[in-house]
Amino acid sequence: MHLPFSRSRVALLAGLMSLVGTAQAQQNQSTITTAVPILTLSPDSRASALGEAGVATSPDANSAYFNAGKLGFVQYKYAASASYSPWLRNITDDMSLSYLSGYGKIGERSAIGASLMYFDLGTIDYRTGGNLPAGSFSPKEYALTVSYGQQLTDNFGVGVSARYIRSNLVGTVNGNDARPGNAAAVDLGAYYSKDATIGTGLYNLAFGASVSNIGNKITYNDAENPSFLPTTLKLGTALTREIDQYNKITLVFDASKLLVPSPYYEDGVLSTDPSIVAKNREIANKSIVSGILGSFGDAPGGFKEELREINLSTGLEYNYNDLLYARGGYFYEAPDKGDRQYASLGLGVRYQVFGIDGTYLIPTGNNSQNNPLAQTIRISLHFNLNKLSEAFDENGAGGTSGDVPSN
Repeated sequence: MHLPFSRSRVALLAGLMSLVGTAQAQQNQSTITTAVPILTLSPDSRASALGEAGVATSPDANSAYFNAGKLGFVQYKYAASASYSPWLRNITDDMSLSYLSGYGKIGERSAIGASLMYFDLGTIDYRTGGNLPAGSFSPKEYALTVSYGQQLTDNFGVGVSARYIRSNLVGTVNGNDARPGNAAAVDLGAYYSKDATIGTGLYNLAFGASVSNIGNKITYNDAENPSFLPTTLKLGTALTREIDQYNKITLVFDASKLLVPSPYYEDGVLSTDPSIVAKNREIANKSIVSGILGSFGDAPGGFKEELREINLSTGLEYNYNDLLYARGGYFYEAPDKGDRQYASLGLGVRYQVFGIDGTYLIPTGNNSQNNPLAQTIRISLHFNLNKLSEAFDENGAGGTSGDVPSN
């Protein structure tokens, strides 16, 4: 008989799912569950250092992940970025999150981008009933995305992304082959940016909004129990103050909410009572549109619980001469909704066409001492080619390779 996981790997995967919004509901929590929760985590170091805020930050090669509406405002003709993060370093050494992204300008006010997110969950060793080796399996998830952004006016832009998602988490279980989950999804985004002079100071105020991962449910080995994708609404703002010719400070703030049904529970516990189980199955079988529209008012605890389902991200970025960057941020998720709470610190450098960012997470909250997110690091490399000038035209004139990147 094949056993699906070793005991340690079961604990590892359960811990992973609970940390990122849970694909496995804990019995003493009212956490919202979705498939492929890794899609809710910022893959790049800059946003990670800003508490995962990114919907209104200045455009870069990773813009489309947060808000495709920013692509129309990019400052280079071409840009690319590669990010890598070892995952759950306190528990295992063979899990990681990788992300490749880039864009190309295709007109004065538009750009097209593409990205690949790849989540490697390491290797699972199977055992027989007699505890003998029975093969192994390497679960993984990935998402391939193409994006388009258009600047409609000097200050406002919109964008759209199309995404293919494949989640292959379980191999042979008790003699039955579980199918990989497949899904298609779209993102919608809008971005507004305005420069202003207030007194003697120069400011830039930006607003962003996006809805990501609007798509079909994922099914593995049980067609009667499909799982929602992590459809997410994000609203954010960024305020940049130009202190002088060399120094800038940017304050960012994002709020995000899953647009999927909340589970029904009693006194904070997911009951095994048949009537409650049947109600939760009915909730899980809602249509995509019904789930999105109902997610604003379906929390069993009413309006107060709806507010607890909103995650908050904030961060501060200091920029010296578009060369050196220092960042700090904080991410907050309510204790009964997943309990991800952590501070983040990051540094970055830009020189000519090259840049590098690094981030370090510091868990806080109730489980800070033994939090598997402790010691999480994220590294991003950037390549920015042909900075655009006002002389840019449809043929790419106006770009000059080697300009120092700006924020």
